[in-house]
Amino acid sequence: MDTPANDNAATPAQQALDALARDTEDTAALDTLAHSDVLVPVPDDVGEEDATDPSAVALPVLEQPGGTPVVPVFTSEPAMADLLPYISRYRLVPLGALAAQWPADDLSLTIDAGSSHPLTLTSEGVRTLLARP
Repeated sequence: MDTPANDNAATPAQQALDALARDTEDTAALDTLAHSDVLVPVPDDVGEEDATDPSAVALPVLEQPGGTPVVPVFTSEPAMADLLPYISRYRLVPLGALAAQWPADDLSLTIDAGSSHPLTLTSEGVRTLLARP
């Protein structure tokens, strides 16, 4: 993956994560995040046809310590490469659209895990905080 020439320039989504780290009730930051595109890693076991199907997104599910399932998404290629350097494919998906169709089980969402501004939301949090019209 190519890395942008200016790694130090934070994306609006990263700025929103930084704002939420200071104030979890920052509705402007939540709105910015919900309207941002995120990189969803494509699992290796997903075929090319499914990986490029515009009507479906295969969610990569990792297990956190304690057994809690979590889907990692990222705000930039460098953020993804830092945590998952072996991932070679991803989908660019509007976070709000992903949240609007989030499953109603115990599946959590982690945005930029391993960075200085990670955010993990429960399934309910994803649907209530990030699903935007």
